[in-house]
Amino acid sequence: PKAVQIGRAALKILEVVPGTSVWDLLIADWGGEDVNQIGRSPPLSSDKSATHFPFLKTATGIPFDKMLFFDDCNWGDHCGKVSSRCTEDSGMGVVAVRTPSGLREADWRKGIETFEKAQSGGPRCV
Repeated sequence: PKAVQIGRAALKILEVVPGTSVWDLLIADWGGEDVNQIGRSPPLSSDKSATHFPFLKTATGIPFDKMLFFDDCNWGDHCGKVSSRCTEDSGMGVVAVRTPSGLREADWRKGIETFEKAQSGGPRCV
């Protein structure tokens, strides 16, 4: 679908530092394999807790409780679903941060802080 193509293209042109795109960083640790879960076309669905995150865990080997998720959805609670449904046996799961105005620097910092606190039992969804 067009939205997925646009999303991938944007990641490839958005530079973190000159000469290094977001896309470069996203695939660097996976031997160039695309493990990104963008969109909701099959096999993905609109329920990120049922498809996106289980696929990410399988593709990367990263446990749910070591994942940090930012979501700008204003019409549903993806953060709540993902943090409560994508959990390890310990009960700890994905740390999720709602970003209704898009991801800003303050949201990024809030996410890092929330992730650190969640490792000691703090809230996993803000």
